[in-house]
Amino acid sequence: MFSAIDGVSILGFIAGGLTTFAFLPQVLKAFRTKSTHDISLGMVTLTSAGILLWFIYGLCLRSLPIALPNLASLILTSTLLILKIRYR
Repeated sequence: MFSAIDGVSILGFIAGGLTTFAFLPQVLKAFRTKSTHDISLGMVTLTSAGILLWFIYGLCLRSLPIALPNLASLILTSTLLILKIRYR
């Protein structure tokens, strides 16, 4: 099924966690201020699409360090995309 967790996998989880949670402050700010004026719709759309593909790639490889952080990133960037559309 999925590969065992070893040192390299731990490194992957740490890297994935850092890049995933980099989106959290922006999502929280958008919720608080109800403003996404300075966020590019194109950037959020392309980033969400790319992260979706990374998630699918991680599933295909059966790699939790790729799939799980990208699923979390996809949730955050999709939330940001929805807020961008909603607060136009």
